[in-house]
Amino acid sequence: MSLSNGRAYLAIPGPSVMPDTVLQAMHRASPNIYEGELHELTHSLMPDLKKVAMTEHQVAIYIGNGHAAWEAALANVLSPGDHVLVLATGRFGIGWGEIAAGLQAELQTVDFGNEMAIDPARVEEALKADKDHRIKAVMAVHVDTSTSVKSDIAAVRAAMDRAEHPALLMADCIASLGCDRFEMDNWGVDVMVSGCQKGLMTPAGVSFVWFNKKADAAQGTCVTRYWDWRPRANPEVYYQHFAGTAPTHHLYGLRAALDILLEEGLEAVFARHETLARAIWSAFDCWSEEGPLKLNVADPAFRSHAVTAAVIGSPNGDRLRHWCEHHCGLTLGIGLGRSPEDAYFRIGHMGHVNAHMIMGVLGTIQAGLSALDIPHGRGALEAAADVIAQS
Repeated sequence: MSLSNGRAYLAIPGPSVMPDTVLQAMHRASPNIYEGELHELTHSLMPDLKKVAMTEHQVAIYIGNGHAAWEAALANVLSPGDHVLVLATGRFGIGWGEIAAGLQAELQTVDFGNEMAIDPARVEEALKADKDHRIKAVMAVHVDTSTSVKSDIAAVRAAMDRAEHPALLMADCIASLGCDRFEMDNWGVDVMVSGCQKGLMTPAGVSFVWFNKKADAAQGTCVTRYWDWRPRANPEVYYQHFAGTAPTHHLYGLRAALDILLEEGLEAVFARHETLARAIWSAFDCWSEEGPLKLNVADPAFRSHAVTAAVIGSPNGDRLRHWCEHHCGLTLGIGLGRSPEDAYFRIGHMGHVNAHMIMGVLGTIQAGLSALDIPHGRGALEAAADVIAQS
């Protein structure tokens, strides 16, 4: 017998749970791409994408995943041989740096490990040492999906200002946008990237780059006609938005997702994600009192509200994930970028999630811990329920 029959729950840190209204908006025949409704819908997306990023500057849409946005952002500002400062807090910070290396940039990486946020003092030190201002861009991941580490991007900007360094500040918000608070303009970010499949609740396949005037003026020679953000952000004719055919059905889904987000209100969205994250943390606090299970990030100030990475010891991560999926229909995220990876698992709690979904995740994990005889402390579900009740 299996208890997994019924609607499965994909609790990985992206793609996230898709609202029915988003899927229904996409379930339609292909539209006219030359005029009419699709053009009007696309034009309506731009101001709302800026609202979600909290910016008054430009945004370009790319048909591709987050790696496409990484390359687009870098290609528009770099020339071969330019120096970049990579601030890594997990696999995705390292990965963005690898994209820069592929464009023949010179990398200087400050690796903060897999459990710590970016230290602004070390950023300031690195920039002050660059007396000739050879570093053109500082690259930081707001929330690294592999580790669930959240860094203070405003503090990175403050460190850059103290160092009086002219580099661009580039931020990856793929895991955090629409979940953890991010304010592009107020935090002094010049370039920001994200994707549609996490907090924006749309099936994977579209990504975004927001950029300000300083970034636009920094145009390098790596950019090609396809990656150029200028015609995409300010097209003379519609097809230039996408350098070709529009991602038609993604646009309909994205419109529905943005409507959901903005109707709830960003402040309420941030508060919901924070409360649900604290409920998860409360459960882990209890489980960790006995046995191997603990949160990857010790300091709550540097934990994401969108994804939680947990340490459980090898091979318990794989055992627990397999049990939850095949016995109960709950899919947890794999350990990513770690050795051994089977000592970790991740919970995605981003986008279209609510209290009963999170309580279901926690209850299933607890059942798995018991079924697999993995030692753990008691009272986890009660602690999580208390957080929700007190909200």
